[in-house]
Amino acid sequence: MFPRRPPASLTAWLAGAVAAGGAGARGGGLLALLANQCSFVTGLRVRRAQQIALLYGRLYSESSRRVLLGRLWRRLRGRPGHATALMAALAGVFVWDEERIQEEELQRSIDEMKRLEEVSYMFQSSGVRRHPPEPKPKTEGNEDLGDREQPWEMVMEKKHFKLWRRPIVGTHLYQYRVFGTYTDVTPRQFFNVQLDTEYRKKWDALVIKLEVIERDVVSGSEVLHWVTHFPYPMYSRDYVYVRRYSVDQENNVMVLVSRAVEHPSVPESPEFVRVRSYESQMVIRPHKSFDENGFDYLLTYSDNPQTVFPRYCVSWMVSSGMPDFLEKLHMATLKAKNMEIKVKDYISAKPLDMGSEAKTTSPSSERKNEGSCGPARIEYA
Repeated sequence: MFPRRPPASLTAWLAGAVAAGGAGARGGGLLALLANQCSFVTGLRVRRAQQIALLYGRLYSESSRRVLLGRLWRRLRGRPGHATALMAALAGVFVWDEERIQEEELQRSIDEMKRLEEVSYMFQSSGVRRHPPEPKPKTEGNEDLGDREQPWEMVMEKKHFKLWRRPIVGTHLYQYRVFGTYTDVTPRQFFNVQLDTEYRKKWDALVIKLEVIERDVVSGSEVLHWVTHFPYPMYSRDYVYVRRYSVDQENNVMVLVSRAVEHPSVPESPEFVRVRSYESQMVIRPHKSFDENGFDYLLTYSDNPQTVFPRYCVSWMVSSGMPDFLEKLHMATLKAKNMEIKVKDYISAKPLDMGSEAKTTSPSSERKNEGSCGPARIEYA
């Protein structure tokens, strides 16, 4: 149905060109011809993939397609050529098996909070007394220095929080960490205000758009599209990210994890600059319970805002903007508490109870629910 090789006359011409030396203008023409031929074949394959996807769309339900495509992806993972062809065939389908936030990611954040609690001074009710120590360096003798974790550098110290940063190896970016405490709001209130997308649009003037576009009932992960203003004269930025939360009442801890993903329902727009590198983890430790005032939190954050400014300028913007965001979040929590603004309770709600505005995926018959985990994230740009 589709040509597998160039016609005989074209093949003969190519052989003649190579025999003649294939250099100079003729060599350039040969390369251009090969490029055009590759583009032609690629176009045919993409059209064929679309036809296959349309056929499967008519034969199977969406949940059945996801199960089938998930199996194919797992089988072809690690084989780049096949995976690329498969992704072309999967245009319009988000593969949750690869993108959902796993239990291990949540647990790593909790373990980091535990490590800091074990080796640092305890927070006092009036604020932070000492900052967490720098990460212990790795001791392998043959380890390259560039692969070691960089030490944290103090950037800012306030009454209720401290801010550090450290270089991300191999990039011009920093990773940031905030270790702080609040005593006038409950962990449940602080947690819910972060997650309620509708309330966020009211208290955060930078938000242009914030909506859930798809949910995964297997893990409680969900994909969001967030568009936010950036300081003039920069273009607004948009984020597509997956987020998930876990609430462990037995161990008295909450964790929120999010990271950037690609989703076929949200193609890149020329109106905004797409941020493709983004990670955020927040761990909340109540002083007593989820419904009593007082908690500590650890926020670790990094992203690449795609700016042309020097590293120190970006660092200044983040270092000055993050405290401002946390204060707005705190004030929004106080407002919700004192004025009794209705905010959704994400701790008690199940993933399917958290709204119907987004497309929800069905779990595979091969997978079981992974526990009482739902979506979440502390967002900052």
